[in-house]
Amino acid sequence: MKTNLIGLAFISIASLSLSGCVLNIGDGESGWNGQDGWETKQNVNRANLAKLALGMNQDQVNVLMGKADFYEAYIENEKEVHVLFYRTQRNSGDGKITKDECTPVVISNNSLVGWGEKAYLTI
Repeated sequence: MKTNLIGLAFISIASLSLSGCVLNIGDGESGWNGQDGWETKQNVNRANLAKLALGMNQDQVNVLMGKADFYEAYIENEKEVHVLFYRTQRNSGDGKITKDECTPVVISNNSLVGWGEKAYLTI
């Protein structure tokens, strides 16, 4: 009985002493969720933008650029317009991607017609 009480006391003390421990995996500053992740993504997106060519179809753009961070689609003057936004710069360190941190890629009637703010504003 005395052995059981000692064992129970030991387990109780160990439980209380470990209950305040926090396990932190990663420093929050590197890897996908930190600086290395967003910088890598931006650099890849910028490099891929330089490989775009006017007239590419949407499938070709998607293969080259990957999944867009934001996406718009609408019909204007009987033309189907798709605007894909890819992160290319960082404006604030809040951890959220916003459209002002992205470069728009404009596809009209399944043909790449331009990218950048001027292309976006003139469609």
